[in-house]
Amino acid sequence: MKTDTIFGGFWFFIITIILTLLQLCNGKVFMEYIGATGKPVTMDEVPIDDGIDFHFILSFAIDADASGNPQNGIFKPYWASSLTPESVDAVKSKHPNVKAMASLSGWSLGSTTLRWYKPENSQTWISNAFKSLKSIIQTYNLDGIDIDYENFPRHNESFSYCIGELITYLKNQSVISVATIAPYRLTTIPYVQLFAAYGGVIDYVNHQFYTDKVRTTEAYLEDFRLRTAQFDKEKVLPSYEIDGRGIQGEAFFDALHILEENGFDINGIMIYSADASASTNLTTKFYYEQKSQEFLLNSSRV
Repeated sequence: MKTDTIFGGFWFFIITIILTLLQLCNGKVFMEYIGATGKPVTMDEVPIDDGIDFHFILSFAIDADASGNPQNGIFKPYWASSLTPESVDAVKSKHPNVKAMASLSGWSLGSTTLRWYKPENSQTWISNAFKSLKSIIQTYNLDGIDIDYENFPRHNESFSYCIGELITYLKNQSVISVATIAPYRLTTIPYVQLFAAYGGVIDYVNHQFYTDKVRTTEAYLEDFRLRTAQFDKEKVLPSYEIDGRGIQGEAFFDALHILEENGFDINGIMIYSADASASTNLTTKFYYEQKSQEFLLNSSRV
């Protein structure tokens, strides 16, 4: 009788935890890039709703030295110095629904444009990348990586293999729990190739819709249809750039409603970036972060 009581209490505890986590995140994810501009932005500035699976994407970890010279898979963090390991721990302690990720590469390092390059030995690059990223992930208490290479040579077959194997290895070794990719209109092909071969280990597609020169809600719908056909429609997140390119202002939220009306489940939103929001002239700081989370929580579609 006593044993039954112990086991019954154990399973009740486990079920309670699972239900709490399900209720906590509500199946919705919000992602935001932070730290790419070098401005001293902090994570505790950003409004976080505890009902959202909230991901900060630290930008960027780069396979290069300070001059932009490739380092054969040895990554270093180049995001804003205000994003310290202690700050990651602090925001995750305050908000258990928060995850933090390292975005790889980005467009440039200083005045040097970054490019994917074919490693002389793919296995060495993968091994170096695994070790260096594992060190960064453990130091900063990160949960995953985001792939944001934005420039490619004409022949880039090594990209799909190296990145796909890297993600797979990091997940199989329980170093990360989440992986995302961030294609834009000029990098669709290498990312489609990557997703076709390794889609099973890629959790979300942070397509940069703001680069697609789409400025109306109707055009956003057609663009979303295109990108969800190229990738998995359950993994593609609509995205918005603060005070930047593409659809702007309240039209973004109008577009989200139109997507829902046309049968798309809006399971998440990606925004670029907290740096821009911190310095915006809007009366309400981080307005789009707040409204995006409200939209996700109030959405009738799950």
